[in-house]
Amino acid sequence: MEQFESFKASQLYCRKCAKSMPVRERLLLILPDKDIYEYLCTGCAESLGQREVTLADKRLASLRKPRRR
Repeated sequence: MEQFESFKASQLYCRKCAKSMPVRERLLLILPDKDIYEYLCTGCAESLGQREVTLADKRLASLRKPRRR
């Protein structure tokens, strides 16, 4: 179940565009214990949501990445 601990959205419903649209993630705020990202519609740049990444999540992600030799 580790693969379901952290999700990144690739598409979200946009009320302005009235359909599911691809999104881009923008770093909104850096705090000592977490980073907050905002999801923006690629069609109209409307804010569609936020995602928080804690310091612990970042450390786990860096440990899971394969190391290059």
